Amino acid sequence: MQAEFKSSINDFLEQLPNHARLYQKPAACLAVFRLLPILARQYVMSMLFNPMPVALSDFDLWTKMSSKVYQSESFNKLVSMHIFQFDGQYITLNEEFRKQFITALTGGGNHNSFGVPCTDEDKHRVDLEFLDKYAKETWETILHFMVGTPEGKFPGEGVLSLLRRGGLMTGPKNQLRITHAGFQFLLQDINTQIWTLLLEYLKLSEDTHMDPIQVLHFLFMLGSLDLGRDYSVDFLTDTQQIMLEDLREYGIVYQRKTTSQRFYPTRLATSLTTDYHALEGSQNDNDADKGFIIVETNYRLYAYTSSPLQIAIIGLFANLRARFSNLVVGVITRDSIRRALINGIAAEQIITYLSTHAHPQMRANVPLLPPTLVDQIYLWELEKNRLKATPGILFRDFLTDMEFDQAVEYAKELGVLVWESSIKRMFFITTAGAQPMIAFLKRKAVK
Repeated sequence: MQAEFKSSINDFLEQLPNHARLYQKPAACLAVFRLLPILARQYVMSMLFNPMPVALSDFDLWTKMSSKVYQSESFNKLVSMHIFQFDGQYITLNEEFRKQFITALTGGGNHNSFGVPCTDEDKHRVDLEFLDKYAKETWETILHFMVGTPEGKFPGEGVLSLLRRGGLMTGPKNQLRITHAGFQFLLQDINTQIWTLLLEYLKLSEDTHMDPIQVLHFLFMLGSLDLGRDYSVDFLTDTQQIMLEDLREYGIVYQRKTTSQRFYPTRLATSLTTDYHALEGSQNDNDADKGFIIVETNYRLYAYTSSPLQIAIIGLFANLRARFSNLVVGVITRDSIRRALINGIAAEQIITYLSTHAHPQMRANVPLLPPTLVDQIYLWELEKNRLKATPGILFRDFLTDMEFDQAVEYAKELGVLVWESSIKRMFFITTAGAQPMIAFLKRKAVK
């Protein structure tokens, strides 16, 4: 199944106005190929070294009847991305794409689209362990900030701008809080998280008059670099050198200082166009954290993890009662769920998180989570959605129906009426209409 982050990138690529420039770099062609569905990749390879057009009737024979739906999806994807050119009868491969993709596979040329390694020795050379630690700490600084537990460091202004722009956080600059989309962001794998922000960066680049094609070329170049090797910045364009400074804030690249003439791609960069999950092999506690939560029918929660980030996420919807070296004990309550709902987190997201990170011992249960817990979380959500508090003023004790009707009619004209009861001669208006209504009633009383 195609990774979620690939679908988002492909949708963005389809909307580009100039695919011809995009396919002028071998690294870009290789990256786009990697992001295609598996069947689409097979079609490209079948036509790569065949310069002759392929008749549509012959193309249909390449796929058995049971897979025709996938053939149609892949064909439409290739046409919309201008890799295939179709005149109604014959299919041809985009000539520029063919040329540059063959160069990417066979080597040669002086295009520098796969980066230019430094030839001199780095006096401050760093190893893979350092790069993994740097990337992990930098990226988790962003995630910690989102859940409200910054550990001494704060993301840069560029990151905060993208979090607000992407709808992942909301509020004033110094009071940002996570949104519904932000919590969904935390549930995604790290590749999807990175591309979510990078796609916002691409949209922002258009508004700031940066060349989106150069931005894409640089991102695709990073995805093809060798982990642990240092590369020269001298061959980067002005746009790409600006990007280099921005991408440091995400842990995608490492540069010892801003004036350094070399940079190192981290594992976050080299996995941009692959299904391999960034940092998966470098985090010792990652495998354990895939299944570490046990919940009971009495709403108590036990999380066997020492990850500050996971503990902070659990704290968004549960009250934490005790913490040990590798165990956190909490309880899910009405107040903790309401707190999460107010912050834009949905009941479905909480249940998905608990299911995704359920301890292996719980996976033998059918159903996986206690039904009493699942039902109660949904009921608490319905309770919040059913009740809505509106600040205002209640008017009552009218002597006649005429006085009541005139006051209600005036409230309707002002657009401040919330509720009325003609039987009880009572109505409720918002605070905005309080002073005009009081003045109206005084005028009526004088008459």
